[in-house]
Amino acid sequence: MNKISFFCLICAIDCIVVNSLHAQNSIQIKNVLEFSRNEVVAIPVSDLKSFLTKNKETDFRIKDSNNKYFPIQWIDYDGDGENDELLFQANIEAKKTNSYTIVADSKVQVPESKLTTYSRLVPERADDYTWENDKIAFRMYGSKGQQEALQGIKGSTLSSGVDIWLKRTDQPIINKWYKGYLTDPMYYHKDTRGEGYDPYQVGNSRGTGGIGVWKNDSLQVSQNFVTSKTIAEGPLRTVFELTYNPWSEFGVKETKRISLDLGSNFSKFESNFESEKQVLNYTIGITLHKNEGEAKLNDKSGYYLHWEKIDDAFVGEGIVVDPKIVEKSVAFKSKTPDQSNLLVVTKPKNKLVYYAGFAWQKSGQIQTQKDWEVLLQKQSQIIANPLLIKIK
Repeated sequence: MNKISFFCLICAIDCIVVNSLHAQNSIQIKNVLEFSRNEVVAIPVSDLKSFLTKNKETDFRIKDSNNKYFPIQWIDYDGDGENDELLFQANIEAKKTNSYTIVADSKVQVPESKLTTYSRLVPERADDYTWENDKIAFRMYGSKGQQEALQGIKGSTLSSGVDIWLKRTDQPIINKWYKGYLTDPMYYHKDTRGEGYDPYQVGNSRGTGGIGVWKNDSLQVSQNFVTSKTIAEGPLRTVFELTYNPWSEFGVKETKRISLDLGSNFSKFESNFESEKQVLNYTIGITLHKNEGEAKLNDKSGYYLHWEKIDDAFVGEGIVVDPKIVEKSVAFKSKTPDQSNLLVVTKPKNKLVYYAGFAWQKSGQIQTQKDWEVLLQKQSQIIANPLLIKIK
């Protein structure tokens, strides 16, 4: 073989290698909906094997066509020490496809996000479990709080309902508010710092997204969670699990996995069930408080709206679920405190997945009930039409 032929052969091989690497390291994400979407994208590590067999996870970077690099987050869901998913946030216009490139470059620093998600168990106030992102915050109540409530200790809560914290800052507030609570138990119940507060009454209602079994116009519910486990907290997604002692006449055992993504007004709830007896249904609820707000039910699209005034501003709460699993819905009003709830009755499956969330007028995210309904409508379409991800 002469030198020219050898040189051509080498060039051909190089070309093949470059093209092969390019084909393996390109991510295309398509938005099929009529509105733009700014969402956290999750890519299974198994889809990245061709890249990770040759490169380290620590060198992994993602950039767009303008050479802009993105914050990323790895998550190990099962705790085996091996990451299961890679997360990054994509902003894609309506009916458009964005292309991203995976590169291995330890010299490029992964950008830090100015915003974040966060969750933790809070032993300094009984044992709440609290979680937040840049838009919203929630909490649920643990077994110590239950024991204190049964003992009549003031400030404790016996409930498996979901509390919401009204925040109007994109910065984390959980640690700050609980630190203030240690010296002033009313610290986060007053909006004196311009960050928001917690005026939301849960009691034995479902709060925003608690569940139960609906039978004979009565809701059978669990008591407080008994164990918690933080799975992930980071710039793009926080994930944790709660377990409950058997509840209801059906002997339901429940493990609830909850996640919240950056930029979203909705937590994702995934409840896994086992039961001693055949369950009639699993029902998701939103408290109607004193029945002074407005409820709107949409079984066809799978979204459910409550709009109410709390103190001097309005709050929209909502549930979004796959309409195929819904049996019926009702705005159930009762004269018994905490028993008025918007109820979404679903078919009894071993796993129930739904989204529950809210928006506060003072946060600037919404101003009217229509604004809130639009967010719910979009969330229902997002669930039905996930972003299409192709790795080449």
